[in-house]
Amino acid sequence: MITANKAVVLAGTSPLEQELREAMLEKGYRVLSIDEAKEYGGNITVAVEVTNFDLETKKAAVRDLDSVLAPDVPLLSTSLAVTATEIASWAVHPQRIVGFGTFAPLAARELIEMAPALQTEGTFMVQASAFLESLGKEVETVEDEVGLVFPRILSLIINEAIFTVMEGTATPEDIDTAMKKGTNYPYGPLEWADMIGLDEIYAVIKGLHQNMLEERYRPAPLLRKMVLAGRIGRRSGRGFYTYDGQEVPIA
Repeated sequence: MITANKAVVLAGTSPLEQELREAMLEKGYRVLSIDEAKEYGGNITVAVEVTNFDLETKKAAVRDLDSVLAPDVPLLSTSLAVTATEIASWAVHPQRIVGFGTFAPLAARELIEMAPALQTEGTFMVQASAFLESLGKEVETVEDEVGLVFPRILSLIINEAIFTVMEGTATPEDIDTAMKKGTNYPYGPLEWADMIGLDEIYAVIKGLHQNMLEERYRPAPLLRKMVLAGRIGRRSGRGFYTYDGQEVPIA
Protein backbone atom coordinates (compact mmCIF):
# COMPACT_ATOMS: atom_id res chain seq x y z
CA MET A 1 0.00 0.00 0.00
CA ILE A 2 1.58 3.29 -1.14
CA THR A 3 1.24 5.80 1.70
CA ALA A 4 3.17 8.85 0.47
CA ASN A 5 1.01 12.00 0.62
CA LYS A 6 -2.00 10.07 1.91
CA ALA A 7 -3.90 11.89 4.63
CA VAL A 8 -5.23 10.31 7.81
CA VAL A 9 -7.35 11.95 10.49
CA LEU A 10 -6.39 10.97 14.04
CA ALA A 11 -8.33 11.84 17.20
CA GLY A 12 -8.59 10.57 20.76
CA THR A 13 -7.21 10.67 24.27
CA SER A 14 -5.76 7.16 24.65
CA PRO A 15 -1.96 6.88 25.08
CA LEU A 16 -2.16 4.91 21.84
CA GLU A 17 -2.79 8.21 20.00
CA GLN A 18 0.81 9.43 20.13
CA GLU A 19 2.21 6.03 19.19
CA LEU A 20 -0.17 5.72 16.24
CA ARG A 21 0.74 9.24 15.12
CA GLU A 22 4.43 8.36 15.14
CA ALA A 23 3.80 5.09 13.28
CA MET A 24 1.70 6.86 10.64
CA LEU A 25 4.28 9.60 10.11
CA GLU A 26 7.04 7.00 9.86
CA LYS A 27 5.10 5.25 7.08
CA GLY A 28 4.67 8.51 5.15
CA TYR A 29 1.09 9.45 6.04
CA ARG A 30 0.04 13.04 6.55
CA VAL A 31 -1.69 13.10 9.96
CA LEU A 32 -4.51 15.61 10.50
CA SER A 33 -6.53 16.64 13.52
CA ILE A 34 -10.32 16.95 13.19
CA ASP A 35 -10.03 20.75 12.88
CA GLU A 36 -7.32 20.41 10.24
CA ALA A 37 -9.46 17.91 8.34
CA LYS A 38 -12.29 20.44 8.15
CA GLU A 39 -9.98 22.80 6.24
CA TYR A 40 -8.16 20.15 4.22
CA GLY A 41 -8.92 20.20 0.53
CA GLY A 42 -7.44 16.85 -0.44
CA ASN A 43 -8.63 13.29 -0.18
CA ILE A 44 -8.59 11.57 3.21
CA THR A 45 -7.72 7.87 3.25
CA VAL A 46 -8.97 6.85 6.68
CA ALA A 47 -9.88 8.25 10.10
CA VAL A 48 -8.84 6.76 13.42
CA GLU A 49 -10.39 7.53 16.83
CA VAL A 50 -8.82 6.18 20.02
CA THR A 51 -10.63 7.42 23.15
CA ASN A 52 -11.48 4.71 25.70
CA PHE A 53 -12.00 6.25 29.13
CA ASP A 54 -14.39 9.16 28.48
CA LEU A 55 -17.26 7.89 26.34
CA GLU A 56 -18.90 11.31 25.95
CA THR A 57 -15.65 12.63 24.46
CA LYS A 58 -15.48 9.54 22.27
CA LYS A 59 -19.05 9.98 21.03
CA ALA A 60 -18.41 13.65 20.19
CA ALA A 61 -15.23 12.78 18.28
CA VAL A 62 -16.94 10.01 16.28
CA ARG A 63 -19.79 12.33 15.34
CA ASP A 64 -17.37 15.10 14.33
CA LEU A 65 -15.35 12.70 12.19
CA ASP A 66 -18.47 11.26 10.61
CA SER A 67 -19.60 14.77 9.61
CA VAL A 68 -16.20 15.73 8.16
CA LEU A 69 -15.43 12.61 6.12
CA ALA A 70 -16.70 11.68 2.70
CA PRO A 71 -19.12 8.71 2.95
CA ASP A 72 -16.62 6.29 1.40
CA VAL A 73 -13.89 6.85 4.02
CA PRO A 74 -13.57 4.20 6.77
CA LEU A 75 -13.63 5.31 10.40
CA LEU A 76 -11.71 3.05 12.78
CA SER A 77 -12.62 3.46 16.44
CA THR A 78 -11.25 1.59 19.43
CA SER A 79 -13.88 -0.82 20.75
CA LEU A 80 -12.27 -1.61 24.10
CA ALA A 81 -14.84 0.03 26.40
CA VAL A 82 -17.85 -0.16 24.08
CA THR A 83 -18.83 -2.32 21.10
CA ALA A 84 -18.31 -1.24 17.51
CA THR A 85 -22.06 -1.66 17.03
CA GLU A 86 -22.76 0.95 19.70
CA ILE A 87 -20.14 3.28 18.21
CA ALA A 88 -21.79 2.86 14.80
CA SER A 89 -25.15 3.82 16.32
CA TRP A 90 -23.72 7.30 17.00
CA ALA A 91 -22.90 7.89 13.32
CA VAL A 92 -24.96 9.10 10.37
CA HIS A 93 -22.91 6.69 8.22
CA PRO A 94 -22.71 3.60 10.48
CA GLN A 95 -21.61 1.35 7.63
CA ARG A 96 -18.13 2.93 7.73
CA ILE A 97 -17.42 2.17 11.41
CA VAL A 98 -14.80 -0.50 12.13
CA GLY A 99 -13.89 -1.43 15.70
CA PHE A 100 -10.27 -2.16 16.51
CA GLY A 101 -7.96 -2.23 19.46
CA THR A 102 -4.80 -3.12 21.28
CA PHE A 103 -2.90 -1.79 24.27
CA ALA A 104 0.13 0.46 24.42
CA PRO A 105 3.01 0.18 23.84
CA LEU A 106 2.16 -0.21 20.16
CA ALA A 107 5.74 -1.14 19.22
CA ALA A 108 5.41 -4.30 21.32
CA ARG A 109 2.23 -5.45 19.57
CA GLU A 110 2.69 -7.46 16.40
CA LEU A 111 -1.07 -7.92 16.03
CA ILE A 112 -4.03 -5.53 16.09
CA GLU A 113 -7.56 -6.89 16.47
CA MET A 114 -10.40 -5.60 14.32
CA ALA A 115 -14.16 -6.15 14.73
CA PRO A 116 -17.04 -5.24 12.41
CA ALA A 117 -20.14 -3.61 13.84
CA LEU A 118 -23.43 -5.19 12.81
CA GLN A 119 -23.82 -2.19 10.51
CA THR A 120 -20.33 -2.38 8.93
CA GLU A 121 -20.09 -3.03 5.19
CA GLY A 122 -17.38 -5.38 3.95
CA THR A 123 -15.54 -2.88 1.78
CA PHE A 124 -14.72 -0.79 4.85
CA MET A 125 -13.29 -3.83 6.62
CA VAL A 126 -10.99 -4.42 3.64
CA GLN A 127 -9.83 -0.80 3.65
CA ALA A 128 -9.32 -0.77 7.42
CA SER A 129 -7.30 -3.98 7.33
CA ALA A 130 -5.09 -2.68 4.52
CA PHE A 131 -4.43 0.50 6.49
CA LEU A 132 -3.41 -1.34 9.69
CA GLU A 133 -1.22 -3.70 7.68
CA SER A 134 0.47 -0.66 6.09
CA LEU A 135 1.63 0.24 9.62
CA GLY A 136 3.44 -3.09 9.77
CA LYS A 137 0.86 -4.90 11.89
CA GLU A 138 -0.77 -8.28 11.49
CA VAL A 139 -4.57 -7.98 11.61
CA GLU A 140 -7.01 -10.47 13.10
CA THR A 141 -10.77 -10.10 12.78
CA VAL A 142 -12.75 -11.05 15.89
CA GLU A 143 -16.36 -10.79 17.01
CA ASP A 144 -17.72 -7.45 18.15
CA GLU A 145 -17.56 -7.64 21.93
CA VAL A 146 -16.25 -5.12 24.46
CA GLY A 147 -12.50 -5.41 24.90
CA LEU A 148 -12.02 -7.75 21.90
CA VAL A 149 -9.66 -10.62 22.91
CA PHE A 150 -6.19 -9.69 24.20
CA PRO A 151 -7.24 -6.43 25.91
CA ARG A 152 -10.22 -8.15 27.52
CA ILE A 153 -8.34 -11.15 28.87
CA LEU A 154 -5.38 -9.11 30.11
CA SER A 155 -7.70 -6.58 31.79
CA LEU A 156 -9.51 -9.38 33.63
CA ILE A 157 -6.21 -10.83 34.84
CA ILE A 158 -5.17 -7.39 36.08
CA ASN A 159 -8.53 -6.84 37.77
CA GLU A 160 -8.20 -10.16 39.62
CA ALA A 161 -4.66 -9.25 40.67
CA ILE A 162 -6.01 -5.98 42.13
CA PHE A 163 -8.66 -7.90 44.09
CA THR A 164 -5.82 -10.07 45.40
CA VAL A 165 -4.00 -6.95 46.64
CA MET A 166 -7.21 -5.65 48.26
CA GLU A 167 -7.74 -8.94 50.11
CA GLY A 168 -4.21 -8.80 51.53
CA THR A 169 -3.24 -12.10 49.93
CA ALA A 170 -0.01 -10.71 48.48
CA THR A 171 1.79 -7.46 47.74
CA PRO A 172 1.92 -6.06 44.17
CA GLU A 173 5.58 -7.03 43.95
CA ASP A 174 4.89 -10.61 45.10
CA ILE A 175 1.98 -10.97 42.65
CA ASP A 176 4.10 -9.75 39.76
CA THR A 177 6.99 -12.03 40.68
CA ALA A 178 4.69 -15.05 41.03
CA MET A 179 3.00 -14.43 37.68
CA LYS A 180 6.23 -13.81 35.77
CA LYS A 181 7.90 -16.91 37.14
CA GLY A 182 4.77 -19.06 37.19
CA THR A 183 3.43 -18.25 33.73
CA ASN A 184 6.45 -16.84 31.87
CA TYR A 185 4.55 -13.60 31.21
CA PRO A 186 6.84 -10.75 30.06
CA TYR A 187 5.50 -8.57 32.89
CA GLY A 188 3.58 -9.09 36.09
CA PRO A 189 -0.07 -8.01 35.85
CA LEU A 190 0.34 -4.93 38.04
CA GLU A 191 3.48 -3.59 36.40
CA TRP A 192 1.75 -4.31 33.07
CA ALA A 193 -1.25 -2.30 34.28
CA ASP A 194 1.00 0.63 35.18
CA MET A 195 2.57 0.45 31.72
CA ILE A 196 -0.78 0.42 29.89
CA GLY A 197 -2.51 2.88 32.22
CA LEU A 198 -4.99 2.01 34.96
CA ASP A 199 -7.54 4.30 33.30
CA GLU A 200 -7.39 2.18 30.16
CA ILE A 201 -7.80 -1.04 32.16
CA TYR A 202 -10.70 0.43 34.13
CA ALA A 203 -12.42 1.51 30.89
CA VAL A 204 -12.35 -2.08 29.58
CA ILE A 205 -13.51 -3.67 32.85
CA LYS A 206 -16.26 -1.10 33.37
CA GLY A 207 -17.44 -1.60 29.78
CA LEU A 208 -17.51 -5.38 30.21
CA HIS A 209 -19.48 -5.10 33.44
CA GLN A 210 -22.03 -2.74 31.92
CA ASN A 211 -22.47 -4.91 28.82
CA MET A 212 -22.41 -8.37 30.38
CA LEU A 213 -24.08 -7.56 33.74
CA GLU A 214 -22.15 -10.37 35.41
CA GLU A 215 -20.40 -10.24 38.78
CA ARG A 216 -17.18 -11.69 37.37
CA TYR A 217 -16.66 -8.47 35.40
CA ARG A 218 -17.08 -6.14 38.39
CA PRO A 219 -14.21 -3.62 38.56
CA ALA A 220 -12.08 -3.92 41.68
CA PRO A 221 -12.93 -0.94 43.95
CA LEU A 222 -9.22 -0.21 44.39
CA LEU A 223 -8.85 0.11 40.60
CA ARG A 224 -11.63 2.70 40.48
CA LYS A 225 -10.19 4.61 43.44
CA MET A 226 -6.72 4.77 41.93
CA VAL A 227 -8.09 6.08 38.63
CA LEU A 228 -10.15 8.72 40.45
CA ALA A 229 -7.03 9.73 42.38
CA GLY A 230 -5.04 10.09 39.17
CA ARG A 231 -2.68 7.25 40.08
CA ILE A 232 -2.83 5.64 36.66
CA GLY A 233 0.71 4.30 36.35
CA ARG A 234 3.76 5.40 34.42
CA ARG A 235 2.01 8.33 32.71
CA SER A 236 1.19 9.96 36.06
CA GLY A 237 4.37 8.86 37.85
CA ARG A 238 2.47 6.68 40.29
CA GLY A 239 0.31 3.58 40.11
CA PHE A 240 1.04 0.30 41.84
CA TYR A 241 4.65 1.44 41.65
CA THR A 242 6.29 4.86 41.77
CA TYR A 243 8.32 6.16 38.83
CA ASP A 244 10.76 8.75 40.17
CA GLY A 245 13.80 6.76 39.15
CA GLN A 246 13.11 3.74 41.33
CA GLU A 247 10.09 1.45 41.12
CA VAL A 248 8.71 0.69 44.58
CA PRO A 249 5.36 -1.03 45.25
CA ILE A 250 2.98 1.42 46.96
CA ALA A 251 -0.36 -0.41 47.17
